[in-house]
Amino acid sequence: MNEKEKMESLQKLIGYRFKNEDLLYEALSHSSFANESKKNRRSNERLEFLGDSVLSIVVSDHIFKHFKHIPEGELTKLRASLVCESALFEFSKRIRLGEHIFLGKGEENTGGRNRPSIVSDAFEAVIAAIYLDGGMEAVRPYVLSFIPKDITPAGGKSFHDYKTELQEVIQRNPEEHIEYFLINEEGPDHNKTFTVQVKLNSNVIGQGTGHSKKSAEQAAACEALRLMGLEK
Repeated sequence: MNEKEKMESLQKLIGYRFKNEDLLYEALSHSSFANESKKNRRSNERLEFLGDSVLSIVVSDHIFKHFKHIPEGELTKLRASLVCESALFEFSKRIRLGEHIFLGKGEENTGGRNRPSIVSDAFEAVIAAIYLDGGMEAVRPYVLSFIPKDITPAGGKSFHDYKTELQEVIQRNPEEHIEYFLINEEGPDHNKTFTVQVKLNSNVIGQGTGHSKKSAEQAAACEALRLMGLEK
């Protein structure tokens, strides 16, 4: 399929017709495609940033209203299980999103359509595009269509959220705070590796690597917990 055919196909699959198709075009444009384009196209990275926040708001509102007697910590874990990279990758399969992303030749040849980090980022970018095109009333039902109807708090355990666990430990001392810092990024676009350090005040307490910034942060938090004797 060419680009126009992909956009038409995806709009049918998601059940939403864009008033401004340029937003969808941008949402489907991976950085490898944008870099190869001679038309100075923008990649979907900015939309992915916005989509991450919109997704979090919609999911947070949904579980807050449906689980009224669950404490904040459990709600946080449940939300994490629904918005993590692996969950978004599974959601993306329902609309065959990987087939519709615009990729550069190198990314295409190295299996980018099946790479969770690329597809999940595009999923968030599409959420942002729908939000900008139709507002919250359009994006809310779209996002909720992917949330399992029989979701339970116990389901939150399917994804171990090390960042939240570490935050809960640190919050026991109100004067302490943690921050995550990207210290290295290497490799080609289709196979980047990110290295992140987590600092308690100004001291490094953990370091991790991953093929996305989010997974590297989780790995850094996991190491910090392990060094504290709180994680095996």
